[in-house]
Amino acid sequence: MDALRKEEIYTIDDIYALPDGERAELIDGKIYYMAPPNTRHQRILLSLSRKIADYIESQNGECEVFPAPFAVFLNENDTNYVEPDISIICDKNKISDKGCHGAPDWVIEIVSSGNRAMDYFTKLFKYQTAGVREYWIVDPMKEMVTVYRFEKETMEEYSFSEEVPVGIYEGFSIKIQ
Repeated sequence: MDALRKEEIYTIDDIYALPDGERAELIDGKIYYMAPPNTRHQRILLSLSRKIADYIESQNGECEVFPAPFAVFLNENDTNYVEPDISIICDKNKISDKGCHGAPDWVIEIVSSGNRAMDYFTKLFKYQTAGVREYWIVDPMKEMVTVYRFEKETMEEYSFSEEVPVGIYEGFSIKIQ
């Protein structure tokens, strides 16, 4: 009888050992390599980051906006490391020189053709179980935004032509461009 092949479990040390310029995420000990984002992805990332940061500043808010690449260590273990496209973190105690330790309050992922399943399934589950309060999946191909408000256990979809209400900020909404 053949012995079952043991799947290798990677850690954050393996992520930090990657060659310069190579980006990857680590979910439950499995490495997922990341392709460079395209121009539309980057335009959406910059626009959203700016709108959110401007809103927080106008409200004298405590939260901070961190666009990728920015390390998020979701759990206390060393087998989960992600780089959300945008992380909004309201608890300053979670922020260190290395990144965010624990779940951001709000995470936005901008879908690329190579990461659809990651954003819609794998990361959805990880963010929900880690304690993220709100998760947006911005899909440029479909021109749709899927909004998960985990605290309220709701999921809503919006088109890019609609104002998307922000759950963690009463009275704030964003139109994706």
